[in-house]
Amino acid sequence: MGLGALTDRIGPERVVGVPIGEITSLAYDSRKVSPEALFFAVPGEHTDGHHYVTDAVEAGARAVVVQHELPDVGAPQLVVANSRYALADAADVWFGEPSRHLATIGVTGTNGKTTVTSLCAQILAAAGDRPGLLGTVNVQVGDRLEENLARATTPEALELQELLARMVAAGNNTAVIETSSHGLALGRVRNCRYRAAVLTNLTHEHLEFHGTFEAYRDAKALLVEEAPLAILNRDDPSWAVFREHARDRVLSYGVHQEADVRASDLRVRSDGSRLAVAAPDWTGNLEIPLPGSFNIENALAAFTFALGWGIDPDLAAQTLATAHGVSGRMERVDLGQPFNVVIDYAHSPDAIEKMLRVLRSITAGRLIALFGSAGERDLLKRPEMGRIAAELADLVVVTDEDPRAEDPDEINRQIADGARAAGARDDEDLWVINDRRTAIAHAIGLAQPGDTILLAGKGHEHNMFVASGSVWWDEAEVTRQELDAAGHPSTGDATEAAARQESAR
Repeated sequence: MGLGALTDRIGPERVVGVPIGEITSLAYDSRKVSPEALFFAVPGEHTDGHHYVTDAVEAGARAVVVQHELPDVGAPQLVVANSRYALADAADVWFGEPSRHLATIGVTGTNGKTTVTSLCAQILAAAGDRPGLLGTVNVQVGDRLEENLARATTPEALELQELLARMVAAGNNTAVIETSSHGLALGRVRNCRYRAAVLTNLTHEHLEFHGTFEAYRDAKALLVEEAPLAILNRDDPSWAVFREHARDRVLSYGVHQEADVRASDLRVRSDGSRLAVAAPDWTGNLEIPLPGSFNIENALAAFTFALGWGIDPDLAAQTLATAHGVSGRMERVDLGQPFNVVIDYAHSPDAIEKMLRVLRSITAGRLIALFGSAGERDLLKRPEMGRIAAELADLVVVTDEDPRAEDPDEINRQIADGARAAGARDDEDLWVINDRRTAIAHAIGLAQPGDTILLAGKGHEHNMFVASGSVWWDEAEVTRQELDAAGHPSTGDATEAAARQESAR
């Protein structure tokens, strides 16, 4: 593509040099620059792309996009107010504006995004559409569902637009996009041209990035400001704010008496739930085969989306009745041991609280909570998570999640202090064990018949970030290995486990 055409789309405030010639690729990582590339200097959390402009030009970049003019660059500079927005605009035109050929649905919120994204895609497929999907756990292009190996829920605009273009090429006509607050605030999802927004809930999370809860909420509100159809949670405390920000049509869901799609007569079982639903022009029951009362909210959000999208409600209800869950979400590990082990991605105070309350209702014995908190992330939630665990679980094991370069001792001390303030006692009902494998083995050793162990925070993830970088981790696999070592093997499990771990490496 001609540099002139890209310059026209980006619309720089000014240009230093003459932007002519052909561009063969786009890049925002100087290590991935090839000859005749257009390089975008993007400021990041830990570094700034402007520091690598010279490296990009030396690698062959034909021109660079910057937020301020740099001296002695040796290539044309397109000076813009926001280089991330410029990257999103360039990527959109570079890949043929793929979202113009897809009906895009964004799902956002603190908890439940991944499950709701999956449920919406399942309903769309049942209705005859060919949905693509981008979620924290899975990516679907065409009919092929694959594991999402990237840790970011919403990738940078360059990768996101390329993914949407692949969906178009594979024959998808809709795309359900799990949309993070980071993706919204940083403009990664710029030019996704959302047709519908689904909001799950809003609780304490990501304040290390947004600074305040209000800024976090405002980032989420960007989605409902764009989409002409907003599916909002009437029970959420931020309902009124999102309703005020909504661009056009709103459908609400919840148990609140003023919800457009109202749930009542909730019957929660260990293997799913049943609820009565009253909606415009439809009343009936929803059977949900996903365990946990929070999945009632998730299913209701997806069902309300279906109604707003014009899908037959009976078909939506039938689809939800046979819907499958998502790896790492309320996932059971069962080798025949006389206690329950449940893995979940819960990593916020609200999510931990919901999981513990759900598991308490289906646990005959004691409830054991094992979790940590990510390094270089929200500090304020750490003692709160410790307090919640101490109040709602019988035994608490604090361990590493993704410490990154932060001191694991300090992270876990902050969590444990919250538990201690709520009455937890070291080596009686509270243990701090940094190494997660050792911590899991300890929790298994504590468990008695009828108990439930919740392993929270890692869920589906297949790596862990430590000071030295990324190391292999698979919560379910490690748990199976430690159950086996504790004398709870299933037939052939040890051999299969070794093979799976070798494959994962």
